[in-house]
Amino acid sequence: MTSTQLATRERTLAVLGGEATDANLRRYLHGIPGIDAVGLEQRAASLGTRSIKTTSKKWAIDTIISLIDLTTLEGADTPGKVRSLVAKAMNPDPSDPTTPRVAAVCVYGDMVPDAVAALGAAHSNGTDSGINVAAVATAFPSGRASLAVKLSDTSDAVAAGADEIDMVIDRGAFLSGRYGQVFDEIVAVREACKRADGSFAHLKVILETGELNTYDNVRRASWLAILAGGDFIKTSTGKVAPAATLPVTLSMLEVVRDWHRLTGEKIGVKPAGGIRTSKDAIKYLVTVAETVGEDWLQPHLFRFGASSLLNDVLLQRQKMTTGHYSGPDYVTID
Repeated sequence: MTSTQLATRERTLAVLGGEATDANLRRYLHGIPGIDAVGLEQRAASLGTRSIKTTSKKWAIDTIISLIDLTTLEGADTPGKVRSLVAKAMNPDPSDPTTPRVAAVCVYGDMVPDAVAALGAAHSNGTDSGINVAAVATAFPSGRASLAVKLSDTSDAVAAGADEIDMVIDRGAFLSGRYGQVFDEIVAVREACKRADGSFAHLKVILETGELNTYDNVRRASWLAILAGGDFIKTSTGKVAPAATLPVTLSMLEVVRDWHRLTGEKIGVKPAGGIRTSKDAIKYLVTVAETVGEDWLQPHLFRFGASSLLNDVLLQRQKMTTGHYSGPDYVTID
């Protein structure tokens, strides 16, 4: 057993009071108090109406940009499209060099070498001081593959230079109550994130909340992913509707808050899919600040998974700078 697996096992033993068997995980996860869906949705709606003063809006806009995982996950992706994506990530608004860079570019595993090459010196290379390369893995988006394929998918992306792995859980196993299987797969993928130098790519665990049906399932899946060693919990692949919603993200943030109170560890959260405007993104900033605190509003603890959000945010930023709205032709088309 490796040191990472040992650390996860010790942490899980401490919380569960026993090994991560189906029976122990079921007892623990189903012992978590249920979610009041009406109350959760009312709180999310209330947080979504909070206003941000004009003096704080530029900070909010710049913060949103710095938290974006700029994403292309299409079957028609090409090296040229990835190079264009990287160019935009590095220099979102060529007319204004004060515009922040995004946190990461997110691509399929086979596109990782192209992203790394295009970033050049701007690549964080595992240091979090530049732009990260995130790769989706584990038979994204369905997760329907053998564990051997999932682990190969992950290790290949890490070997190619991926700083972050966005894995999908087996929703069929989770919904069937096979919690031990889901736990073991996350632990194994976490181990496959190990680099040759002994460090690890960060692991983001995608729950695909649109297929989990209930807020209680979202809460249980969030706890399960954290217990198994995920560095981030992520709402969605962006391929299933609904994707990220404010109530779902709020429920996940509450788990992260409770985990921090229990253990002192900070886990990241990434809503992905369907967040397209700066107005919507600001609602998420407020929800994060009010639920887990402003400390989470930094790239190693919160991300937006998005492809079109950046354009709207750039238009809003230009409006604040020039006093008038620019047309969509004033930003690059993804």
